[in-house]
Amino acid sequence: MLNHFRARSKTTPGRSGGQAKTASIQTPLASVKLPITSAFNVKQQRHASRQDRFVGGGKFRLMNILSVENLSLSFGGLAALTDITFQVRAGEIFSIIGPNGAGKTSILNCIGGFYKPQQGRITLDGKDVTKTSPDRRAAMGLARTFQNIALFRGMTVLDNIKLGAHARLKTSLLQALLYWGPAHAEEMALREDVEKDVIDFLEIEPIRKLPVGALAYGLQKRVELARALAMRPKVLLMDEPVAGMNAEETEDMARFVLDIKEERGGTIVLIEHDMDVIMDISDRVMVLNFGHKIAEGTPEEIQHHPEVIKAYLGEKKN
Repeated sequence: MLNHFRARSKTTPGRSGGQAKTASIQTPLASVKLPITSAFNVKQQRHASRQDRFVGGGKFRLMNILSVENLSLSFGGLAALTDITFQVRAGEIFSIIGPNGAGKTSILNCIGGFYKPQQGRITLDGKDVTKTSPDRRAAMGLARTFQNIALFRGMTVLDNIKLGAHARLKTSLLQALLYWGPAHAEEMALREDVEKDVIDFLEIEPIRKLPVGALAYGLQKRVELARALAMRPKVLLMDEPVAGMNAEETEDMARFVLDIKEERGGTIVLIEHDMDVIMDISDRVMVLNFGHKIAEGTPEEIQHHPEVIKAYLGEKKN
């Protein structure tokens, strides 16, 4: 299936012409017709403005925007990560794969600030964030989606997405409580930005007023991605974004991930067990096994790497 999702991203109706298809979503509140793709001319008209709003204009830069150097993490006597080093270039999809328990999510937790490594250095856009708190890393442009959906199920889709932008709001707590003057103006501007940019980009406008708990699993995953994009991240960490999805949901999510990179100049660090997705959309892949880095390269190089084959399939005994 090599390049299957890349082809879908370029040829799916609505992204490159043709009739948009719809999927009927049954919820306890309503039956909603959700456009899976929207009209090509609308996308083209808004493409330039989106680039201006995302990651400094969406320009691809030949530089390392994220660096991890000699990272080691242990829990008591258990070594979860051992001397891991890699760099992520701006504007690329960098994937991390490996068997269960290899340490993939532990790397994201270290990058995000949830885990404190015993050794190593992490830099984001040239700044050392090794000892920086998670909220400060978010304000510096680091966003994340989680393996298990972490949304407020009783809140609407729009309200969940707006929460992602809290790190870049200037309103004080008192102004927010009074909800008057600058606080109200900033809230209205944020809502307009989210609706025109993020919600339209992920094609979830028909469900924006529905509570998240009433949505299908695949749509909840899309809402979580929308919340992360509302942060205008420099680097987006994605932990198994297509886990548990059916084939159509997987294709849609893979297409959106590619479009974040290709239309918006986004940088993505991706963890995923679906090898079709990984090999189709990744620029480079790093492989972990028992907390050790065993390979790094293009998808084609990784597919034929003897240590990777051994880690996934084992080796034949004489």
